[in-house]
Amino acid sequence: MANNKVGQQTLKLNSHPKIIATASIVGPKEGEGPLKEYFDMVLQDDYFGEKSWEKAESKILRETVKLAVQKAGLTPEDIHYMLGGDLLNQIISASFAARELKIPFFGLYGACSTMAESLTLGSILIDGQYADYVVAVTSSHFSSAERQFRFPLEHGNQRPPTSQWTVTGSGAMVVASGGEGPCVTYVTPGRVIDLGIKDANNMGAAMAPAAAHTIVAHFRDTGFSQRDYDVIATGDLGKIGKDITQEMVLKEGYDISLVYTDCGIEVFSDDQDVNSGGSGCGCSAVVTCGYFYDRLVKGEIKRMLLVATGALLSPTSSQQGESIPGIAHAVTIESMSKGR
Repeated sequence: MANNKVGQQTLKLNSHPKIIATASIVGPKEGEGPLKEYFDMVLQDDYFGEKSWEKAESKILRETVKLAVQKAGLTPEDIHYMLGGDLLNQIISASFAARELKIPFFGLYGACSTMAESLTLGSILIDGQYADYVVAVTSSHFSSAERQFRFPLEHGNQRPPTSQWTVTGSGAMVVASGGEGPCVTYVTPGRVIDLGIKDANNMGAAMAPAAAHTIVAHFRDTGFSQRDYDVIATGDLGKIGKDITQEMVLKEGYDISLVYTDCGIEVFSDDQDVNSGGSGCGCSAVVTCGYFYDRLVKGEIKRMLLVATGALLSPTSSQQGESIPGIAHAVTIESMSKGR
């Protein structure tokens, strides 16, 4: 019997798994943004000493995991499971990193929702007493994503105002059954929502309905509302998707405007020429593992809802004229347990 299930979609984690350490590594452009002081490492160039962007992305993910584990005072041998993924075909950034790290590995694909997906499943493993330590991780790279999903950089194609800039970076969290750190108390896995958007240069509009659906489902399941959260942060909807989400949630009776932000807006400044904002698996990962985690540890945020969003398309589906399904997973993170 699913004793820990709350409502239709939500799980209550009674043991309150602790996020005891995080790490984030970002590219040069991200290091020029407003959150630069919150990242553990800013790369000097997008290749990170490798011969291709894809190899660079896998190295970024690998080094981020190693750094998070080190900050937790652990070794890779202490980690029971690594859960992660990325945007590249067959999630090669994560799986090739796992090859080197030698940690038992669950490869996940939730597109840009993968940070919340990995944190959700890792926390469930901890809460179910199947592990003492897990690592949740994801990554993205502007150049590798552009090559796979859009055009070669050499093409120099014009970017429409609705487009977003894929974050180069990786974020990792060490989740534990004990120790000190912000707690994961509720998770609300999302449903795949598709309202027929086909424009791959307007990901925010494609993902916004899924974000709104998950936020409303979380509120209805738990009895919470926007008044119970200091911050509600979606993953990478950008300016356009954020506005759509806010409007859709308002129509369901919840005005989240005073506590709502989007990681794709936080990571870059307006003068960085990123059009609608940031995107990619690494977007919510580096903002949460860097900026929000720091504020949670300091107690500046008591409770936040991370709602990482993903567009479940592929180059093949786009070329065949398919619409873009969206997904969003929500995780409640508290600076200290409120016993609820």
